[in-house]
Amino acid sequence: MKPLFPSRRTVLKAGAASAALIGLQRKALAADDKILIGYWPIASGLPLYAGLERGFFKDAGLQVEGAKFASAQQVAEAMIAGRIHGSANGTASAALALAEITSPNLFKIICSNPSNRTLILDEFVVPKDSAVKSIADLAGKKIASGPGIQNVTLAKIILEKNGIANPQVIELPIGQHVPALAAGQIDAAYTLEPTGTTGRLKGLTRVLEPGVISKYVLGDHDAPWFGGSASLTTSLLKDKPELAKRYIAAYAKAVDWVRKNPDAARKHMDGFTAIEEALVKEVPLAGFTLYNEFKASDIEYFQKFFDVFTDRKIFNKRLDVKSLIYTG
Repeated sequence: MKPLFPSRRTVLKAGAASAALIGLQRKALAADDKILIGYWPIASGLPLYAGLERGFFKDAGLQVEGAKFASAQQVAEAMIAGRIHGSANGTASAALALAEITSPNLFKIICSNPSNRTLILDEFVVPKDSAVKSIADLAGKKIASGPGIQNVTLAKIILEKNGIANPQVIELPIGQHVPALAAGQIDAAYTLEPTGTTGRLKGLTRVLEPGVISKYVLGDHDAPWFGGSASLTTSLLKDKPELAKRYIAAYAKAVDWVRKNPDAARKHMDGFTAIEEALVKEVPLAGFTLYNEFKASDIEYFQKFFDVFTDRKIFNKRLDVKSLIYTG
């Protein structure tokens, strides 16, 4: 079958996925008008992936490039350093929050990706033939999580909620979770999609329990966990407001398209994440909530999530989630 987007691999080999150049009929953008968006290669980054490959940004007269990072923390650090202009969905909200504490007024959230037991993103995964039947059975086992303080903290909380005292968690790049489980290097991993799907379809791992944050951290398995957020730096919003508004509008169009075309949207994971195009139809999708779609209950759950990090002294002060959301 002929690839849907034949130029993708070539672009990704350069270390970042970028949008096509503005057509010759358009006036070329100045170099300093390029918008660089950091992303972590997980399923919930779909709006950026689709926006780049389907031309939503190009159609808005924008030159947008995606910059791939090994962790959400690296995305946040690049925002602080001024190397990128924002984050894609899937970038850990707590990592962004820590960056905000370090560098106040750093960013505004333009979209977040809620997940729960239905909109699956987070999960515990074990080797396919593991004797482990529940999270409580992981006592004394070697457990990994994705890199960064959000992943490690949440993994520990879930283990504690299942009766495991003083749990120890190893940070491991998310792309190594399935190989490490298959090789017996770890016994379980708190991870994010498409890891669970990748391991299952390759016959190497199985999902022990999905939607664990909503259940164990927020206390309701149907509660929206806003674990990742797309954002723009306040410097871009302030210095180039017209450019930023066009980007936000184009990103919203990408979100709308992903919602309406979930099967076609999944194909954009190939190349951006560890899952191949032939397998993407199996990947569950998180939801997406744009800045102007948050309900009062959403803000309450988002704040409850942030307050966990304050209670654990990871945040040295309480952050007001509502103040971090873009208002237009």
